[in-house]
Amino acid sequence: MENLKPIRIMLVDDHVMVRLGLTMILQLIDGMVVVGEAASGESAIEFCGELMPDVVLMDMLLPPGMNGATAIRAIHQQYPSVRCIALTSMESGKLVQEALEAGAVGYLLKNVTAQELEVAIRDVAAGLDALSPTVLKMLICSVTRQSSSRDRLLTTREKEVLTLMFEGFGNAEIAKRFIVGSSTIKSHVSSILSKLNVANRTEAVTLALRHNLLT
Repeated sequence: MENLKPIRIMLVDDHVMVRLGLTMILQLIDGMVVVGEAASGESAIEFCGELMPDVVLMDMLLPPGMNGATAIRAIHQQYPSVRCIALTSMESGKLVQEALEAGAVGYLLKNVTAQELEVAIRDVAAGLDALSPTVLKMLICSVTRQSSSRDRLLTTREKEVLTLMFEGFGNAEIAKRFIVGSSTIKSHVSSILSKLNVANRTEAVTLALRHNLLT
């Protein structure tokens, strides 16, 4: 029978005891090997280039300088074959969202069991995602709150303007629709960008689609 290559894992956490505990657990699991450890986001990126692990377990709350999401984004961009799982003690939908947007394919809480950790790592190494029902619930609640908050920020007219922006209309065309001056529409667009905290019309439309803000 052909021997399968072990899943190569790198641990990123600023707490030595956490890394030690994870290493002890993973050493007991067949087909997995810890190939390296890092205590900061900066060193994690450097070691990824040297070790090229299959999976990285990344703490989200790292020392000042580079947080977990930033490190995940850099690894995802520079080494797309490396699969990152966010690992944290924080039950935060916002952190889940940040991790996934950065490129993480899994999110685990530090109270995870050894069996759950093994399943998550094997799933991620196989090209799947690793999000537990608890994590999915946190993410859904976070997105729902954000959508509701953003929705309340926009006036009815701003929502109408945003919808026409999505349909590809320029300021002059939108102004004609509402029988107002182009400067009025320009003011509405500026207000929309400011309230949604985005830099341009494209980002505004993308965010609106993501959070169901269109009328």
